[in-house]
Amino acid sequence: MAPSALLPAIPPVLGWAVHARWLHGRLTTARRDPLTGLWTRDAFTQRARRLLRDPRAVVVLADVDHFKQINDAHGHAAGDVLLATVAARLAHGTGPGGIVGRLGGDEFAAVVIDRDGTMPDRLHTLARVLARPVDTAPDVHTTVSLGWVRAVDQPGEDLSTLLRRADEAMYAAKRSGRSGPRRARIGWLLESVAGRRPGRRGAG
Repeated sequence: MAPSALLPAIPPVLGWAVHARWLHGRLTTARRDPLTGLWTRDAFTQRARRLLRDPRAVVVLADVDHFKQINDAHGHAAGDVLLATVAARLAHGTGPGGIVGRLGGDEFAAVVIDRDGTMPDRLHTLARVLARPVDTAPDVHTTVSLGWVRAVDQPGEDLSTLLRRADEAMYAAKRSGRSGPRRARIGWLLESVAGRRPGRRGAG
């Protein structure tokens, strides 16, 4: 008798369970950025919208300063290490109740629940942490510009609008000489972004 005949048949239900687990793993992997391990833009958006139901939600935009110069001076491998390090520090800084995603290039977004009203202090601390050199490459370091907005400051606005307002605040921080995280003003009415700033990638 063939050895395979001695093995019990795998129940169809078990087979489907194994397949479902495998499929779930593949889908989860597809929603993660392969370099940083953060959620991709679409996956971040889906989860961030749920967090915005909490009135204490804060939306944060982060952009690595001088990223093109880092690549030029140290090589793209060093740039990748820097992005992965920034991602890990952002994820740690948001805490277990927040979510962080990589929107593309050197730009990241987060939604954090500000349970104790300490968000300004937390973001200033985070900015200092992000500016530290990479642990494995002391010569690789730069600042990270942060802009943020409280959802309650912009009543009725969706995630897309809140991200734009945090984005504008972040670029204001970048233009001001990187003086720290910049909060979007309450009820700030944005003008059209087109034509108001230089190209994002490589603008540093």
